[in-house]
Amino acid sequence: MSALWPLAGVIVERGTHGVPNFVVGWRRDLVTFSGDKLIGGPQAGIVLGATEAGAAAVRKMSRHPLARAVRIDKLTLAALEATLKQRLTGRLEDIPVERMLRVPAEEVRRRAALWSVKLEDRGVRSRLVPGESAVGGGSVPGHGLPTTLIALEGPASRLAASLRRGEPPVIARIENDACCLDARTVLRGEDETLIDAVEVAARSLKR
Repeated sequence: MSALWPLAGVIVERGTHGVPNFVVGWRRDLVTFSGDKLIGGPQAGIVLGATEAGAAAVRKMSRHPLARAVRIDKLTLAALEATLKQRLTGRLEDIPVERMLRVPAEEVRRRAALWSVKLEDRGVRSRLVPGESAVGGGSVPGHGLPTTLIALEGPASRLAASLRRGEPPVIARIENDACCLDARTVLRGEDETLIDAVEVAARSLKR
């Protein structure tokens, strides 16, 4: 075995909207990467044999007693297959993480501004602040995308805890002593659900 290449954060250039492009080291015998971080599919560790020696190593690993313990289930395989088909057919907009990564910063700001207005109508005060969305820790360390955060008025830690305990739970982050929501990280169609959750969390602190 001449080389094993963990493919994590191998950025060769910035592509559309600043999203990194990746290069796969096909001159290596084995390439390993994450199914969720690099492909945008289900959580899975993937090993590819890029040469004859690599393919032989993959077959050997598949016969190892531990292979059964770490083998993914059929649902994960089906989700991984669906994600790969979407990529091969150019349907990147159907992959949630790809859709989030490719939203222009101005569109993110407009969406955040709309949230802020709706929250104000419900008695929840907030302000818009510039920020960065983390693309990923292991897959693209240190790379962020410009975004717009909604900083909620009130005790940051208590607000964040109340949001986590809600139904559905909402994961916020604390920046500069403010509880913040990243408009880039919310799926389409979830806006009203999020606004309802924030209103409930904010009111719970006033009881």
